[in-house]
Amino acid sequence: MSYKRVLGILSFGLALFVNVALAMDAQADAGMNVQLIRNATVKVTYGDTTFLVDPMLGEPGSYPGFQDTYRSELRNPLTPLPMPIEDILKGVDAVILTHTHLDHWDEAAQKALPKDISLFVQDEKDAEQLRSQGFTNVRVLDGTVEFGGVTLHKTECRHGSEAMFADKVLGKALGSVMGIVFTAPGKKTTYLAADTVWFDGVKKTIATYKPNIIILNTGAAAMSGEKFRNDPYIIMGKEDTLRASKAAPNAKIVAVHMDAINHMTVDRKNVSEYAYEQGIRDKVLIPFDGEVLHF
Repeated sequence: MSYKRVLGILSFGLALFVNVALAMDAQADAGMNVQLIRNATVKVTYGDTTFLVDPMLGEPGSYPGFQDTYRSELRNPLTPLPMPIEDILKGVDAVILTHTHLDHWDEAAQKALPKDISLFVQDEKDAEQLRSQGFTNVRVLDGTVEFGGVTLHKTECRHGSEAMFADKVLGKALGSVMGIVFTAPGKKTTYLAADTVWFDGVKKTIATYKPNIIILNTGAAAMSGEKFRNDPYIIMGKEDTLRASKAAPNAKIVAVHMDAINHMTVDRKNVSEYAYEQGIRDKVLIPFDGEVLHF
């Protein structure tokens, strides 16, 4: 075979590979994407519909540290946004608030978002709060709702231990939270667990919906003080990536809600090292701020 013919075959093969890769990228873009903005703020896109979840958009040091928590002397957020706010809001069709704690819904987000944007919240109490802030299109997610070809399923959370919720003051401060399962025809199912510890409600959600992607808040945010010293955590940590992987062996685990808030005790490096040790690093995705994951 001549050199020119070999070169021609190789060139054709390379062109074919490039075209297939571009087609796969285009398919991914039209399919389902998750973009970590910072902390627990993520953009979830199904086809042409984009949801912004738990927007905290303040500048570094805008807010005091959370009282009675780990490293409360630090001011929040600890890290800057990876892009201008206008770029974060670009293409957003609706906002989902899993709850209204400051690190999920801050003054900067309230000022930046259009007052008529579609907002989904967990209950009427949160809805009243948002309406008092001037938002006019607030919907309580009670069970399931369809928006832009995507079905949102409300799921159960527990934002701390049973002992914490037995404490009237702390239990009230922690409050209620909702998780979300996103489903759409022909698209992968995504479970955003939100601020919760690992408990039967999480296991039940995974068993019921069999998600392909599981977004976990893995910063292991912790209370301070002696009362809850033996179990200070109010959200999941690195060990929960293994629990989720065992519960959903074929799922990709996306670890977020780290590095940006004072009371986080686990960072990206901790999760990465743990996942390597447990032999699940190929299943655990740890995005940087601003990074887009295609599924």
